[in-house]
Amino acid sequence: MNNSKTVKLYDIDSHIMSFEATVLECREVSGGYEIILDRTAFFPEGGGQASDTGSIGDAEVFDTQLSGKDIVHKARTPLEIGRTYRCEIEAEKRFRRMQNHSGEHIVSGLVHRYFGYDNTGFHMGHDDVTLDFNGTFTEADIRKIEFLANKAVAENTAVSISYPTEEELKTLEYRSKLDLTEDVRIVTIENYDVCACCAPHVKRTGEIGIIKLFDFVKNRDGTRIHMLCGFDALDDYNARHRLMSDIAQSFSTGQMQIGESIKHLEDDIAALKQRNYDLRQELLAYKTAALRETDGNICIFEEDLLQNDMRKLMNEASKKCKGVCAVFSGNDNKGYSFVASSIGGKMRDVLSDMKEKLNIKGGGSDEMIQGSIIATADEIREYFNV
Repeated sequence: MNNSKTVKLYDIDSHIMSFEATVLECREVSGGYEIILDRTAFFPEGGGQASDTGSIGDAEVFDTQLSGKDIVHKARTPLEIGRTYRCEIEAEKRFRRMQNHSGEHIVSGLVHRYFGYDNTGFHMGHDDVTLDFNGTFTEADIRKIEFLANKAVAENTAVSISYPTEEELKTLEYRSKLDLTEDVRIVTIENYDVCACCAPHVKRTGEIGIIKLFDFVKNRDGTRIHMLCGFDALDDYNARHRLMSDIAQSFSTGQMQIGESIKHLEDDIAALKQRNYDLRQELLAYKTAALRETDGNICIFEEDLLQNDMRKLMNEASKKCKGVCAVFSGNDNKGYSFVASSIGGKMRDVLSDMKEKLNIKGGGSDEMIQGSIIATADEIREYFNV
């Protein structure tokens, strides 16, 4: 049986946020003090829910943990043993967590009922709540669960806490990740879920507010659902609304027309890319036409050429020389990428010679070589004698 020194007020009433308690122990540890009270509404971290924070008298409680059977309040300053203090929990933080945790129970209960999947993981983070299940869903499945979960909120059904006996547990159907037999705390959401859980919850589902399932992704052999409930969901909605409003303003359109505006922008970008490509091909053609025929080598330098453009320019320009035709893309500061070929072949010999005399990396065949080079355009021209 539970033999904790501390009465768990959060078990008696999850909405107790302010109370008086007497200090039973106060011991100094690394980083502060550990305080044990005769009674507490501070919930110690557990069941996927973070610990409560707040104050005991003038001492700030920055963490609450379960140590064996004891509930330990961690503070920076000591408190007098035997003295009674006024205790305050950060109420809004606690209530938001209860909204999310109770919402998670509803979603997990519905998933178990309609799909038979088990909840294999639960975490309340700073940005959202994640639920892991050992099965997969479609978008329609997720929206069905979301609708039914919000229906449960609208019904404002009761949420109750109980400690069944070992005999009662044998006949009780409930969700649990552990094989528990003693001090099993059962949270029952009437008509929706029965689950072993140590955390405080709302008293009725109406307190949860909206339950929003944002996303679901493959997670190992199952699925991870991202969700938020209540005030956290409201904050998230407001943030998304502000973002959508800013995007709509930048497009000079309404929020519901953003998708259409983005499609127009994508079409415009595609047309500009095509126009840019066409102009680039025209420019390359002009550059090739302007080249004089030579018995020697040709070196062409451009600031920013695509690999395909480099090869096309090399192929066309090589028709005007009997030596090596090399195309370089880049600048003297960052270096160049290059492609080179020769009608006479033997480009592997050229590559070997370049590696000896220039700072290059590359490879290729007798017909064509390519790579990168750290040198100035003047140094490269001097090497190729152009």
